[in-house]
Amino acid sequence: MVNSENYYEVIAAELDRYAKVPDEVLLEIVTRDGACMWLWANEDGPEWESEEITDREAAARLCAGCPVLPVCLELELRTAGEDTVGVWGGLSQEDRREVFRVWRARREGGGSS
Repeated sequence: MVNSENYYEVIAAELDRYAKVPDEVLLEIVTRDGACMWLWANEDGPEWESEEITDREAAARLCAGCPVLPVCLELELRTAGEDTVGVWGGLSQEDRREVFRVWRARREGGGSS
């Protein structure tokens, strides 16, 4: 897990731009443009699928260059919250749980600065 509280704050702040975007729109964007969605729709999975790698390594490999990382992360935080698992938005579940804590506090506190 990354130790910098500022790191999570920066990520959460970047997501403020999506606060008013409806869930359905976020889902459509991720489904249509997400690198992972394209990968599994066009192949059996990544070449490294059978390797034993950490969530953080999987996120780095799978999400590298994905055009919708923040949209994906926003959607996952909304739908799964602290129960998030796997790789979403280029982050491991441990990192997303930390971002979720800050993200939720920002949203409950009135949102963006």
